[in-house]
Amino acid sequence: MKSFKSIKWILLFLILPAFSWAQKTERQVGDTTKYKTLIPEEKQGLLKNVSVIANMNFALRNEFVDNEYTKTRFRNEQFRLEIRGQVHEKVYFRFRDRYTRAQTSESIDNLSRSVDLAYLRFDLSEKFSLSAGKMCADWGAWEFDWNPIDIYEYSDIVEYADNFLTGVGATFTPNAKHQFTFQVLDSRTKSFDELYGESQPNFTESKVPLAFVANWRGNLFDGKFKTIWSYSLFNEAQDLDGKSANMNYIALGNELNLGKFRFIYDLKWSLEDLDRTTVVSETIKASGLYDYSVANTTYVGHWVNFRYRITPKVDFTLVGMLDIARWKNSDNDPSNTTGETHIRNAWGYIPAIEYYPWSDLNIKFFANWVGRVYKYSDYAKTSLGASDYTTGRFTVGFISPLGIL
Repeated sequence: MKSFKSIKWILLFLILPAFSWAQKTERQVGDTTKYKTLIPEEKQGLLKNVSVIANMNFALRNEFVDNEYTKTRFRNEQFRLEIRGQVHEKVYFRFRDRYTRAQTSESIDNLSRSVDLAYLRFDLSEKFSLSAGKMCADWGAWEFDWNPIDIYEYSDIVEYADNFLTGVGATFTPNAKHQFTFQVLDSRTKSFDELYGESQPNFTESKVPLAFVANWRGNLFDGKFKTIWSYSLFNEAQDLDGKSANMNYIALGNELNLGKFRFIYDLKWSLEDLDRTTVVSETIKASGLYDYSVANTTYVGHWVNFRYRITPKVDFTLVGMLDIARWKNSDNDPSNTTGETHIRNAWGYIPAIEYYPWSDLNIKFFANWVGRVYKYSDYAKTSLGASDYTTGRFTVGFISPLGIL
């Protein structure tokens, strides 16, 4: 009993840098419940309420730019060590650190950017829980909901977002078909100047840089159709007249599962009074027009995922994505005589074969092609000096949320 208490205090010490409670439906988990762990359960003893998981994605990459072969290399695409479990029948914790990101402390939440998660969850009842700490921002859409090791390439909106934020949340689950979450989070991890530029002349930092996230998860038609829909409001800054500069983000994720066939469509729409996603601003900075983030950008993302189960051990998957970037204030550029607001379309296509050799070990081997096509508007080409280009990589490797405990 004494050793058990010691273990609990050690685990609590690991997660004390930021407290967190979260909903019972956890984000980015993956299925680790039906597979054997490396340490047999009968030998785990007092650690039976604790899970230790090594989330791994290892690959051999063959890379191309504009259809020209550039290099071949081995790469640890993802390695995230996770500890989660219960310290009390009403208290759950989760900690996850990313070893493929620099251990640099962020200026807002005082945690290393490599720390994805560090929170506790208090289950107040079967239907209601509270949360606080660094957690997944509960965006809608399935692309972000999956364990990151299962994503071969993120779309622009997810790739450039601050997806793990510190704050508080509440979750209400009235029945098995519906779950509702509301979060109040820091709107970013970096300082205003780090994110938007020290020379920003048109905006000043908000005194209350918070994000408000509302999420609905639906499980309908006996699980054949599922949703993850959300609306998020970020209070980012204020303009010179004192008016709030916000980001409004809508994400609608829809899954149709018919056994061997599964189809997912995510729609993402981000309206940004100050360019948070940065794709437009980085294009403009490269041209020398401005050296700070611009105002009034819009991003629309389409993401589809199709899976066909060829055999119980083999899946074919196909991912397609399209990200559209626009700058509403492009008329501020004297060289823009046409009023063009469109900046870039970014296409992506990822066919893959996935092989699961063992039913009692959660590991899959894969081979895929990750193709990206970047097309700029005539305005972006002539006035901002942007050029179309493509990237591609042929990859073989393995993915495993390897259960140690």
